[in-house]
Amino acid sequence: MARSLNEWLWQHEFWLPPGITWEDMQESEDVHYPQPRDLLLSIPFALILVVIRCAFERAIALPLSSKLGVRDKQRPKAQPNPMLETFYSTRCKNPEEGELISLAKQCDLPVRKVERWFRHRRNTDRPSLSKKFCEACWRFTFYITSFFTGLAVLYDKPWLWDHRECWTGYPQQPLQPSLFWYYLLELSFYWSLVFTLPFDVKRKDFKEQIVHHAATIFLISFSYCANYIRIGTLVMVIHDASDCFLEPTKIFNYMKWKKTCDSLFMIFSAVFLISRLVIFPYTVLYNTYYYSMEIFQPFFGYYFVNALLIILQLLHIFWSCLIIHMVYKFILQGTMEKDMRSDTEESDKDEEREKIREKEKNGITYFSNVTSNNYIQRNGSEPLNNRTHLTNGHVKER
Repeated sequence: MARSLNEWLWQHEFWLPPGITWEDMQESEDVHYPQPRDLLLSIPFALILVVIRCAFERAIALPLSSKLGVRDKQRPKAQPNPMLETFYSTRCKNPEEGELISLAKQCDLPVRKVERWFRHRRNTDRPSLSKKFCEACWRFTFYITSFFTGLAVLYDKPWLWDHRECWTGYPQQPLQPSLFWYYLLELSFYWSLVFTLPFDVKRKDFKEQIVHHAATIFLISFSYCANYIRIGTLVMVIHDASDCFLEPTKIFNYMKWKKTCDSLFMIFSAVFLISRLVIFPYTVLYNTYYYSMEIFQPFFGYYFVNALLIILQLLHIFWSCLIIHMVYKFILQGTMEKDMRSDTEESDKDEEREKIREKEKNGITYFSNVTSNNYIQRNGSEPLNNRTHLTNGHVKER
């Protein structure tokens, strides 16, 4: 069964253009082609990256956060309550009003106190500022290393300057060692992101991040097996270019260096929008969709790799909309809005605001300095004191 599945999966019609078979891709002493088994090395390398990341965050990023003044906010802890903890862990972290009332009756607590317990419990699960700082430092270190590695590998390659060269001699394009290690570095990093996904900072675009990681891993793996190495290297360099500015923007935001953060954010926005909405469609999408047809006819691999690239482009559009919205707010307000992807922390002031809104809706105004003597009579007359001052200066008791 496994043998039949393996033979079906590796049919040359799926992976190679018409007229090319696996026999045409045989290696020799001087010529090496990508081998699917090479991708298995990315798993142990990904685990090595996870270990390096843990050591980096503990030995470098965390002490650096303290020296740069990144302080974690003191959060009130939720009081131990087995019934509420069970509901929080198994059913819902943000219960509705009816559920809050039911839980308050079961625990014999006021509804507001139960609501406050869930708010404190949710805040406990939110990542600390130092954790966000360490994660941003690690990603910045990798992206800057990967980006300049890609430039060093590709600067003398003809397809970096003439995109039609991506298809010269395809698919019989020998694999150079530098390209192999560059591919392995990128694939291992995205596998490491998948391994650490449950422990990383969860943002509002968590599902989009999962789709992005899956599409990236599939794209890198398939492009390697089908020898789309030249296109793959262009995709990786284009993506790393904007990420190099995203992570330091976060770092300075956590440090509360507003002007530096705002400046880097505008640079990141420009690089992201140009690289993902202009360079990527022309250099990659147009290249794979049209230029490749000058060399071979469409086949399964052609449609599959283009489908993955289009998924990436849709994600680019999604994130571009968020960035454009933030830029718009920045222009109006003069300062960068908080990351719309981040999950904001709740505070007890939210409850007070809700109370005020309810009072305003009912048209009720409360005054805190009202005494028993300062009231308004029904007939509209001024309040009277127990004593009345006469014209001669004497006081008459009432």
